[in-house]
Amino acid sequence: MRIAIVGLGLIGGSLALKLTEQGYTVLGISRNPATCEQALALGAVQACGTELAQLQSFNPQVVLICTPLEQVLPTLTALLPYLSAETVVSDVGSVKQPIVGPATQLWPWFVGGHPMAGKTSQGIPSAEAGLFMGRPYVLTPIAETRSQALETVQKLVAAVGAEAIFTDPARHDRAVAWISHLPVMISASLIASVSQEADPVILELARTLASSGFRDTSRVGGGIPQLGLEMARHNRQAVLANLRSYQQHLQQIKTWIEEEQWDGLSQFLQQTQQDWRQFRVNQPQP
Repeated sequence: MRIAIVGLGLIGGSLALKLTEQGYTVLGISRNPATCEQALALGAVQACGTELAQLQSFNPQVVLICTPLEQVLPTLTALLPYLSAETVVSDVGSVKQPIVGPATQLWPWFVGGHPMAGKTSQGIPSAEAGLFMGRPYVLTPIAETRSQALETVQKLVAAVGAEAIFTDPARHDRAVAWISHLPVMISASLIASVSQEADPVILELARTLASSGFRDTSRVGGGIPQLGLEMARHNRQAVLANLRSYQQHLQQIKTWIEEEQWDGLSQFLQQTQQDWRQFRVNQPQP
């Protein structure tokens, strides 16, 4: 199968590495010639270029759009003249509602996708063939989605070692607002709060003492700013609703501490300890 990947950052580069490893023929498209050179040197792609028109001669059976979220629809529009009649197209954006419906209207062989994997570093140098191994890879078909297109993308999900999860775009966006988008905002707020410590001695000591607890809690807030902005802008209503819920719980904790209601706080922490076990984060990764 011939696969074209438009956008060779962390996700696109990692997909290219794994799909090449699995025996697929992969063409990379990047606006940056240096990125193409890196992708070729890594063996992630068999060919690479900077022009979408190169897809016409390559004639891919699948095109994966791995650009920033705001560029998905413009990229798909620009791709249309170079696609064969039944070329399957998918994306990897972290928000689906603003993308899937319009994209399917533009191209009926479109399938919305979102691999639930990432790193705080970015770019092709950070790509890993095993990035998706054992991780959920969400596919968001709608009524108009072609079943053959969905089956094709599902095969690629299996090829990169991920687990296909099927849901509709609206449910996807509400769920990831809780477990991906809200944590970015909370984590960023934690970093900002610590960084505003007025006493430079205390601030430096905090930085020196920071260990696994702070690292784990703050990691996503130290990630790629563009991704956080995209989450907030394109999943605005769900993120706002979840922030309000989080604020209510934070206020309750504040009240318990102010009023020395230790029983209330203890029961709350016992409940969250139990609830945490229900999340995939507590499951061992392959």
